[in-house]
Amino acid sequence: MALLKARSRKPISELPSLNEENGLSARGYRLIAGIDEAGRGALAGPVVAAAVILPQSPDFPWLKSIRDSKEIPPARRESLFDLIKQEAIAIGVGIIAPQTIDVIGILNATKVAMCQAVEQLACPPDFLLIDYLRLPQLRISQKPIVRGDKLCLSISCASIIAKVSRDRIMVELDQLHPGYGLAHHKGYGTREHVSCLHQRGPSPIHRHSFAPVREAAQI
Repeated sequence: MALLKARSRKPISELPSLNEENGLSARGYRLIAGIDEAGRGALAGPVVAAAVILPQSPDFPWLKSIRDSKEIPPARRESLFDLIKQEAIAIGVGIIAPQTIDVIGILNATKVAMCQAVEQLACPPDFLLIDYLRLPQLRISQKPIVRGDKLCLSISCASIIAKVSRDRIMVELDQLHPGYGLAHHKGYGTREHVSCLHQRGPSPIHRHSFAPVREAAQI
């Protein structure tokens, strides 16, 4: 039984760590920003990116609770959002509207949102740790990390900031565009959302270039 329990535990290597940040600090980098996005796969609403610069060698008890934002219950995400904002050296957020996504595509929109987030930082970073993507538009040393939101602590913090920021926007958009359940599913392509799309047609804040939205518009 003990052996089975040990196997079911999440490997330590799968938890976000400061390995990347500590390695860069040892090389002389001081302001290291983790970057991630939220809403890339949604059918409605903006894509939101966040950049977070943590203090060097942070030792906050709540850091043990940091995970990829998708793995954290909403109420806990909200409390971690407040703690990150309180303790981070700097936080930047970039927001790209669905209308722009339809024009330039979701990949380019995500990169633009990330660049905006970096530009919004009060302290210009000297290194970027980015979940998966590279930002050649920025002349800042950087490293894309596959599954960075699960492995790198500053990227995980950025994922929480981006996710909570976007969720709050979607709750507001639900008031402006009722009937789609945006406050519940946050614009993602759930069965409920797709059903509402077919019944009501797309709203102005839907991404009309996305196939499920295009198909609903033709019904």
